[in-house]
Amino acid sequence: MNRVIILDAGPLGLITNPKLSSESVACAQWLQAHIIAGSRAIVPEIADYEVRRELLRANKTKGISRLDDLAKSIEYLPITTTAMRQAAKLWAQARQQGQPTAGDQQFQIQKSRKSWRPEWKPSRKA
Repeated sequence: MNRVIILDAGPLGLITNPKLSSESVACAQWLQAHIIAGSRAIVPEIADYEVRRELLRANKTKGISRLDDLAKSIEYLPITTTAMRQAAKLWAQARQQGQPTAGDQQFQIQKSRKSWRPEWKPSRKA
């Protein structure tokens, strides 16, 4: 059975960082070794979003290019309603079992959603 590696934003940011620190090189080599050994590497859309938004904010075009290139070469997992509901279920189960998670903080995406305002307003009928 092949191992499946799901890259969170932390390792994804390291792997796609154009500044070749010892940590980022080690992370990229680790991933490459696993892929060569037959593992599947998957980038969840939420992790891409978390890394990409920071790269865009800081105008780091080389990092964006490396992120785009990586997404072309390994599996990409789009967000679906089913996936988000399963993620919520798994998170709740982990917390109920006393397993540590990122804490009680909400997803960063929820903060974005709270600040989002529609450009249109529904018309009111009198």
